[in-house]
Amino acid sequence: MKSVGHTQEAQEDIVQKASVEEERGLSIPSVCTEDGEESPGFAHPADMADHLENLTPEKRVCALRHMPKEDAAEALAELDGNLASDVLENMDADVAAQIIAEMSPDDAADVLDELDEEHRNVLLHRMEKEAFEELRNLLSFDSDSAAGVMNTEIILLERDMSADAAIRHIRQAMEDMENPYYAYVVDARDILVGVLSLRNLMLSRPGTLVSELLTGHSVISVPYDMDKGEVAKLLSHYNFLAIPVVDYEGHILGIVTYDDSMDIIHEEASADMLGMVGADPDESVDTPWLESVGKRLPWLLVNLFNSAVSASVVYMFEGSIAQMAVLAVLMPMVANQAGNTGQQALAVLIRQLANDRFDSRKSWVAVWREAKIGLVTGSAMGILAAIGSGVFTGNWKIGLVMGGALLCDMILGAIAGGSIPLIFRAMGRDPAQASSIFLTTITDGAGFFIFLGLATFFLL
Repeated sequence: MKSVGHTQEAQEDIVQKASVEEERGLSIPSVCTEDGEESPGFAHPADMADHLENLTPEKRVCALRHMPKEDAAEALAELDGNLASDVLENMDADVAAQIIAEMSPDDAADVLDELDEEHRNVLLHRMEKEAFEELRNLLSFDSDSAAGVMNTEIILLERDMSADAAIRHIRQAMEDMENPYYAYVVDARDILVGVLSLRNLMLSRPGTLVSELLTGHSVISVPYDMDKGEVAKLLSHYNFLAIPVVDYEGHILGIVTYDDSMDIIHEEASADMLGMVGADPDESVDTPWLESVGKRLPWLLVNLFNSAVSASVVYMFEGSIAQMAVLAVLMPMVANQAGNTGQQALAVLIRQLANDRFDSRKSWVAVWREAKIGLVTGSAMGILAAIGSGVFTGNWKIGLVMGGALLCDMILGAIAGGSIPLIFRAMGRDPAQASSIFLTTITDGAGFFIFLGLATFFLL
């Protein structure tokens, strides 16, 4: 009975540590605030980071330098990557190294990866050997791979351990790492053979072997070089809180946690949004403006060329516009409405491709679906435009031309919006990269041509 009571005590301790975050007040030292005024209290490092981002660079460095190292490490992990690297570059190297040493390995590697190699090496060589080796190993992996975002702080159990011994081991291990979700069972060669939830472990009978708790359980892991986006999708698909990362021999290297996957998904969604309009996925408001110019200018040149194509279409019908000036008023409506239709189809296809729930054999079925949507919505908008244009101009022929052009261009916009991401993917390119630019070229050029062509044929 004594061992059972000890096990229950250990279980209660584990539950408390794993489910309740220690509450402690976070604040900025008064020496780093304006006129020494008292800093507001923060319940979470993320709130502290939000406040730090609004400070001047000098006050930000001062605050982190004077905070307890553990608090500074948590706040630094929550800062935007560019701001975090700027803080480290302007901070005393010894202090910066101490703060980084307090961070979890995956967060520390992310922050160091933002620094230039020379400064990164200076900080690494000021750390203790164990931390130095661990971080250098993490930084050797591709930052966009599973190993590049994994956390190496994991709990390892041997399969021949008893449940009581495993719980005692977890109690000791949890003091120096983030709250764990699972324990990972390895054999004598450190090859991953099972994943054990803490709940199942705590509910097991005293004396039960860890190997017995793994009966009927399969191991789902990811190779260290898998793209981090694919890892995030797997975590979401299986609803895991963490997924183990292994090498090709099956040795466990670390884990990717659910909170990391949320950051990955957010990052990739932002990258897709920026890519659609030709901006660089890594650009932010903190990117040096000259660097942003270099990243945006090539796509703006492409857009200029595409706009010239649309302008040349309008120039072809210069005579028609001169004879009936109202055409110049109405033709932007056709292109704008078709462009919006195409953007809707574009967004749906890119989202589907990003979620990786799309059967490539049904690609053109999806395009046909968008064409049918374009037909119905184009018919509705065409009728309304025909009536509105007829009333506005007093000429019902203009209304019919307007309605017909709008219908044709909206169908074309829907088809183009559904096709462009598929064409880009077939070419091995990012489906979101500048898709919006090419879509606009098609809907504008075709819209002007159809509208002005119909007007020239039927009205002049």
